[in-house]
Amino acid sequence: MMIPISRPLLGVEEKNAAIAVIESGMLAQGKITKEFEERFATYCSSKFAIATNNGTSALHTALYALGITSGDEVITSPFTFVASANPIIMQGAKPVFVDIKEDTFNIDPSKIEEKITNKTKAIIVINLYGQVHDAKEIKKIAVKYNLKIIEDACQAVGAELDGKKAGTFGDLGCFSFYATKNMITGEGGMITTNNEKYAELCKRFRHHGQSEKTRYEYHDLGYNYRMMDLQAAIGLEQLKKIEKFNNQRINNAKTLTEGLKKIPQINVPFIKSEAKHVFHQYTIKTKRRDELMNCLKVNEIGFGIYYPKPLHLHPFFMRLGYKEGDFPIAEKTSKEVLSLPVHPSLTPEEVEKIIKTIGEFYA
Repeated sequence: MMIPISRPLLGVEEKNAAIAVIESGMLAQGKITKEFEERFATYCSSKFAIATNNGTSALHTALYALGITSGDEVITSPFTFVASANPIIMQGAKPVFVDIKEDTFNIDPSKIEEKITNKTKAIIVINLYGQVHDAKEIKKIAVKYNLKIIEDACQAVGAELDGKKAGTFGDLGCFSFYATKNMITGEGGMITTNNEKYAELCKRFRHHGQSEKTRYEYHDLGYNYRMMDLQAAIGLEQLKKIEKFNNQRINNAKTLTEGLKKIPQINVPFIKSEAKHVFHQYTIKTKRRDELMNCLKVNEIGFGIYYPKPLHLHPFFMRLGYKEGDFPIAEKTSKEVLSLPVHPSLTPEEVEKIIKTIGEFYA
C-alpha cells in the first residue's frame, strides 16, 4: 500500500462539529468563528486573532494593515511557495528577495541589510517546513531601519523559539489551515497580532472594508476574505489535537533522522537547539535526488519537492529583473531538497520502510 506524503486527519469530533453547524443554519462567519479566533489567540499567546478564508488572504490582509502600497518594497525569501510573495504584488508593492541559509532553509539575516532601500517598508519572514526563522537577528534589523515584520507561519502552527510560539515574533503573524497543514480546516487562515489597530484594519479588509461595529459603512477597499463557521468548527476540534499531531510529527522525524543520518550522501534536517521544529515537512538534501525519487516511487513511498525552482526564476518574477545566479543558495537547494512522509498517521512500520528503502538505495 502506498505511503502518502500527507494524509488529513479528521475524526468523528470534526464530523460532529461540522454537522452541528449545518444543522444550526449559520454557515458563514458567526459565533463559531469568533470562538475559534479567541482560542487560537490564547494558544499562540497573542492578544488578537483574525480568521480568514486561507493563508494567502491572511498575508494580503496583513500587508494592507501595515499600509503597504504601490511603490513600496517588501523583503522576503525566494525559496518558498508563491503565496508568500504574490500578496506583496497584490498590494502594488515589489517583492525584494534575499537568499536563504543552507542549514535551516530560512532567509539569511546577514544578507538582508544590503537589500534595504528608502522604499523598504517591511520584511515577510517565513518559517519554512515548520522551523521558526532567526527572529532575534531579524528583529534587530527591523528596529534599526524602522521596518515592520510579517511572520509567514503558514507551515509552523505550534512551532516555538525559546519557548515562544510561532506567529508572535513580528507585528503580525499569518497561518494557513490548508488540507495538508499540521492542523486543517480544508481551506482557511488566521492572523495574529498584539496591535489593536492592526486587528481592526484586518477585520475591515476581510469584510469588504466595513467595520464590524458599523455595518454598511465602507471605510476603504476590502475583500470577502471571511472564514465560514463550518471551517471554524473543524478548526476548533483540530486545535484540541494540534499538540498531539505535532508531537507525532516530531517523533517520526526523530526516528527518520536516527535512521538516515548515518548515510553520508544525505543531509538530514537541521534543528536549532532553541527551536521546536514541528515538521510540516521532513526535508532532506541529496545530490542523487532524481534517482532516489524513482526508487521511492517503485517502493510506493510518497515524496515531494518543496520547491523545485526558486520564485525569482519563474517568468512572472523574472520580469521584475531577477535572473539565474542572483540567489545561489536557494538555486542549489532547489536541486537537492526532497521531502519524505512525516505526518502523524504514519505507522512505525511505515517509518522503518522509508528508512530501509533509502538505506538500501545508497548501499
